[in-house]
Amino acid sequence: MRIAIFGATGTIGRQVVAQALEAGHEVTALTRAAANMPIQHERLRLIVGDVLDPGVVERTVSGQDAVIVTLGAGRKGIVRAEGTRTVMEAMQRTGVKRLIVQSTLGVGDSRANLNFLWKYVFFGMLLRQAYADHVVQEDYVKASNLDWTIVRPSAFTDGPATGKFQRNVAPDAKGLSLKIARADIAAFILEQLTDTTYLRRTPGISN
Repeated sequence: MRIAIFGATGTIGRQVVAQALEAGHEVTALTRAAANMPIQHERLRLIVGDVLDPGVVERTVSGQDAVIVTLGAGRKGIVRAEGTRTVMEAMQRTGVKRLIVQSTLGVGDSRANLNFLWKYVFFGMLLRQAYADHVVQEDYVKASNLDWTIVRPSAFTDGPATGKFQRNVAPDAKGLSLKIARADIAAFILEQLTDTTYLRRTPGISN
């Protein structure tokens, strides 16, 4: 497939790019600077620009079969939600329908999955802006008529993909480790390219 990836140089995005290329896909990635992308491949095309620039985003999206958004800005807000909205507007203009967005476990009906530390210390105080950004991001996606899936992973860890994580975590699930390998997150995101099980749904994933 032809895939556009936004947030391709982040810790999840790089995993998505690498696994997508390994699977034989053609990848177009938007980055602020070509030097930020450590991967080189004949099926990887880099476009340099800002995700809030409608023209550059439309050029990245045009002709793609699917779009993956793994935007992040650390603790900061804005870029996840507004960047995703810019991407969706470009998809509407170019007729691309399939959208997979990485959000976070704890948004919406998955809030009950969080323990006290994550609910009140991390998302309540330290990562409050990032959490709020994901909330608005999800609202934008859910209001669209695109063929979307929102993936909600728990906290990222390093290490190889295991495939041994819980998929579609129930809203009332307790006792989760609230951790998952970045490689597993990327693998699950890429599964959505050909699997419609979670079409217009918000599966949580965690160990």
